[in-house]
Parts: sequence; structure tokens; C-alpha cells
Amino acid sequence: MIELLRAAAAAVPDRPAAISPNRQLTYAALTRQAEAAAAALRARGIERFAVLEPELGATWALMAAASLAGAEVCVYPIAAADDAIVQLRDRLRHDTLVTTRSGVGDGVVRPEDLLEADDRLTDAPPRDNRRLLILTTGTSGEPKAAQHEWSRILRTANRIVPTPEHTWLLAYGLNQFGGLQILIHAAAAQAALVAANSFQPRDGLAAMRQWGVTHASGTPTFWRFLLAELRGDGGPRPALQQVTLSGEAIPTALIEQLQATFPAARISQIYAATEMGQGITVRDGVAGLPLTVLDTDSNDDVVFKVVDGELWVRSKSSMLGYFGQDTLDADGWRATGDLVEVVDDRVLFRGRRTEVINVGGVKVHPLPIEERVSKIDGVALAHAFGRPSALVGQIVALEVVPVAGTDEDGLRDAIRAACATLAPAARPRSITFVPTMDTAGNKLTRGNRP
Repeated sequence: MIELLRAAAAAVPDRPAAISPNRQLTYAALTRQAEAAAAALRARGIERFAVLEPELGATWALMAAASLAGAEVCVYPIAAADDAIVQLRDRLRHDTLVTTRSGVGDGVVRPEDLLEADDRLTDAPPRDNRRLLILTTGTSGEPKAAQHEWSRILRTANRIVPTPEHTWLLAYGLNQFGGLQILIHAAAAQAALVAANSFQPRDGLAAMRQWGVTHASGTPTFWRFLLAELRGDGGPRPALQQVTLSGEAIPTALIEQLQATFPAARISQIYAATEMGQGITVRDGVAGLPLTVLDTDSNDDVVFKVVDGELWVRSKSSMLGYFGQDTLDADGWRATGDLVEVVDDRVLFRGRRTEVINVGGVKVHPLPIEERVSKIDGVALAHAFGRPSALVGQIVALEVVPVAGTDEDGLRDAIRAACATLAPAARPRSITFVPTMDTAGNKLTRGNRP
């Protein structure tokens, strides 16, 4: 990371790098802070630490400082409560936490004590053993910490063309792999990166309008809610040139809605994961992956195969293993947990292995149901899941966030009509309208329910 900042500081020193509600930092200032913090880490003998800091520029500089000093860094979710942070520190054995927050245990260092140090470390970064921990979002359980190596994470950064005229929105937490990807892309492109007041779509939309954001990446759930906000507030549409989706399966209906809303924007889908690192980008405007991804050469950065209906990946930027476990074969095959089906020339996602609904022995995948319901006018968001049944084990239940002002009785009838041609086991037996849905890291909290 430090090498990307130094290159940007040399090329566009006065270009804003980190823009947040309370502060802006240029690439030159961000690089100076990173080098000062790296010197302070070395002087204090800190080899492992965590960061809990809401300010984009401070977190970015501390991550770059770790990559320069050869210290392992882990960014914690800023929305986590104090007791959750204490538990996370204990589980990940972080004796040092860089934060302005109190009540999160001993060994706390304030960010300014590192970022405003007098000395600067101007050496070249270490070539090897520069590790970082990246947390999973925990949408289906307790977050895990994946061990990564900076050199592997950055292996494709040199392919990014500098575009300092671009302004990106940060719609992921920097504790997420999606946030790290955007951070790397912005630094390599020497572009500005904007952080909103929160990661909520409403605040993201406000930041797009305020700062003239040209490029934005978010989860499908983030984009669904942002489109709902646009429909509701009647304000101007951001002049986006690029819309990127990642982190969840992407339905065709959402792609079509984004194309209609932002006609000048290129729509890209990224398939990547915390564990496997950077994956593949699809720009053809069709849901799923092209069948050609299964024909890639064994020397490619990312290789896919399907085993018993599950997508497997081998990636040169994958994790080294989870924290606390033995190191894995860094370039070995890994099961993703994503169930897929090959239809014509497309690899379509059918849901996570943990989300399969067992209705009387019939396995039902939730995503095709959600895809069908999401195409209905008046549906902002749909979530299909399993609910216990004494008769058949589970039934399909459906929660729907309706577009504001939609007649719910009419919408319920439209949903039942749309699902009538599904296999009997896949037809929703209960439909509940809700004002919003639980999310973690702007992803739906999925899985079957009691």
C-alpha cells in the first residue's frame, strides 16, 4: 500500500486522496502521515495491531504505515459495540489497539500519537512477510479473520491505469475485503476516495451528490436501497460513469434497473471473496459468470471449476489461512460455498450451501425465488428463506420491502401470481412486508430462521 501512496504523491501531490465529512487529505499529506506512523511503529516495537477509527484518512495512513513497517494490521468494524471489540481483541490476540475510543481495554494508542510523530520512515518497504488480517462480514455467523500478504493482495494493482480525474465512493467498511479493494484501486488510480457520514445508502447518495462522485462500488443490497432512496426523494441522479457490484449474488432485475437509472455508466460485476482475494470482473451486463471462466489456463491469476454444483476457486491472491489455524496451501483449490448451475453459456448463482431450504426432502434455492420477485413493480428488496414446518421440515418464507406508496394487497397478489409457476416446494407459503432488512456490511443477513 505504501508504494501506491508514494507513487500517487509523486504524480499528483495536491490531489485529494481521502475526503470525509470532517477532513480532507491530499496524497502528499497522506503519505507523510503513513511514513510518520511507520517510524512510530518501529520505535515502539509494535509488530501487530488493530485499528478502530472512523476517519478514512487516518485508517488509510495506518494501513500504509503497517505495510511500510512490516507490522500486521487488522481494521475493526467501527459500528461494533465496546464489548464486541473487547471480545474481538481477545480472540485475535491484539495487545495494541489504535483508536480514540475508551472502554475497549488496555493497550490503546491514539491515532495522532502515530500519525503526527516527528520522524518519518523513508525506507523501501520489506519485500516479504508483510501480513494483514481481513475480517469476514459475518452475515452467516461470527466474523473470521483471514490472513493475507500485501504482495499477493497488490499483485494486480500495477494493471490499474492512473485516472486522477475520477472520484470514488467508499460504500464498504475498511474492515471488509470490498473496502480494501476500493482503497487499493483508488490509490493505484490516484483518484479521490469519498467517505459518507455512514455506509447507509441514504448517506452514500448524499455524498455522491455533494462531491460529484463518478465511480461507485457497493453490494447489490446497497444499490437496491440507494435506488429506493432515489425514487423516494426526487433529487438529481448522480452522473455516474461506473457502477460496480460485488459481495452478493446479483440478480438480472437489479442490473436492468441500474442500467435504466444510470444510462451513461458502465456496469461491472466483481466476483471476489475475503478468503480467495481478488477474483474476476464481468462487464457484459448479464447476471452470473460467462461459461468461459471454466476454461481458463492453469497459470491464470484466478481459476474456477464446478464440483457437485459448488463453485471452487484457485487464486494467486488468496488468503494464507484463517487466524489461529495452520497456514494453507496459498495456491490450492478452495470451495466457495456458492452453489451454481450452468444454464446455456452462463454460470448462474443459486445461493449459498448454508441457505438451501429443505422442503419435504426437496432442495430449494432462495436466489431464483428472489430474482423472480425482484422483477415485480413495487418490490424494493426480497429475501427468501426457510422456516420450520412440522409437516415438511421447512417451508419457503418471503420477506419483502415494498417501494413507498405501493398497495400491499395488490403487491401480495402479484407476488403469488409470479411464483405460481415455480415448483410447488419453491412457492412462498408466507409473505411478510417489512420496512427494512437486517444487514451486515451492507449485505443481507441470510440463512434459514427458527
